[in-house]
Amino acid sequence: LSSCGEYNKILKSTDYELKYSYAKKYFNAKQYNKSATLLDELVTIFKGTAYAEESLYLLAQSYYGQKDYQTASQYFNTYYTTYPKGEYTELSRYGLYLDSPDPRLDQTQTYDAINQLQLYLEYYPQSERAAEAQKIMFELQEKLAYKELLAVRLYFNLGNYMRDNNFLSAVITAENALKNYPYSKYREEFMFYILRAKYEQAVLSVEEKLQGRYREVVDEYYTYMNEYPEGKYVKQAQKFYDYASKRITDVY
Repeated sequence: LSSCGEYNKILKSTDYELKYSYAKKYFNAKQYNKSATLLDELVTIFKGTAYAEESLYLLAQSYYGQKDYQTASQYFNTYYTTYPKGEYTELSRYGLYLDSPDPRLDQTQTYDAINQLQLYLEYYPQSERAAEAQKIMFELQEKLAYKELLAVRLYFNLGNYMRDNNFLSAVITAENALKNYPYSKYREEFMFYILRAKYEQAVLSVEEKLQGRYREVVDEYYTYMNEYPEGKYVKQAQKFYDYASKRITDVY
């Protein structure tokens, strides 16, 4: 009760330096909701003063402490835009990767986070956080790769639903993912889906396209086997190859 009474008095106070001292006190005590509430008012009041830079950075960190990463990222961005050579610029640039959504959602924020991390590494290549920044950037790229994998799986499962050639869409999406994320941990699965989708295309193909599609299956089989001779999809890949190779009747 005493604590709540103190906080309410500080909220109503017009002594802004006192209010700022309490904002820092709450921040250091990890009472981020209280510090953010006070700082939201103070950053406007402190513009152009000696407290402006630090108060803005603490506001960003207060939202970070509450796990409101979207708002934190906005304030980190405001900070380093306003103070490109400020005391907390490096830390603010580093904090921008936080706002990255679930892979099933729109990934605009993830792309932005990757761009910010790339800029961070360009500005601070010798930073003690550089290795971690690279690691985080790779993790975000893996998130994007996984989103592409979800799309590939969906297209494949739709097959020829509604007379759309979703197998072709699966192939195109997987091929683009391999170009964009060549070192992804999902690489083998992308390659297998290309083979598998082309096999399904061949099986369902009209007569005039059969031979060309069987050859594509064989080509994809060798591409997969050359890279993953002991991969987890070898047995299935072998079945696709056996089926297609036995049905190629023209000169291969």
